[in-house]
Amino acid sequence: MARPPVNPNPVDWSGENPGITLKATVDGETTCLVSFFRVVVSPHGAGHAAFVLTDPLLKGTGEAVNTCFTDNEPLARYLLSDFVRFFGAWRGIPALDQLTYTTATSFTHGGDQFTAWTETIAGPGVDVTLSWKSLQKPFLVEYLKEQSATGKHEMFSLFVPALDAEVVANGVRGTGVVGPRDVFGTQSSMAFLAFSETWLNV
Repeated sequence: MARPPVNPNPVDWSGENPGITLKATVDGETTCLVSFFRVVVSPHGAGHAAFVLTDPLLKGTGEAVNTCFTDNEPLARYLLSDFVRFFGAWRGIPALDQLTYTTATSFTHGGDQFTAWTETIAGPGVDVTLSWKSLQKPFLVEYLKEQSATGKHEMFSLFVPALDAEVVANGVRGTGVVGPRDVFGTQSSMAFLAFSETWLNV
């Protein structure tokens, strides 16, 4: 059956959601996680939330930043409880149970889709830079409910894979490497931009 020109399902949120997963080795344990949200439509209004875990497995081997930088905490808590916890790389991550929320006042981006993209987060005591580098050819995904992370949403997004990424949060640098990711038969990466992303509750 063809899709209708106007989707009748309610929109839970819409915006952007680039992510970064770094691992000790391509097939090793996770060493750093980032899920960045720039939301324009949601039950909690517009805002930003950058979930940054430089010690996701709570190894405690050095200084770490495990927090969500946000200008809309109710939105951030909603995104964590209803979405982030279900993302493949984030499931069962122990640092989420100890996550803190840090107020940030500025979220800006620079770069372009062809070479590199940077998100910069600032505020009192906040200095964060997230970078996606060596960007690849974009592709559009349309996940049905059975394919989406939550199992109850349709999700549409424009993915731009990145072969390299960098995370620096309040002087703490995320460690690890970016590995490949298969997206339903399409070669992608564990670091990616996600533009024009919309989650529909079905």
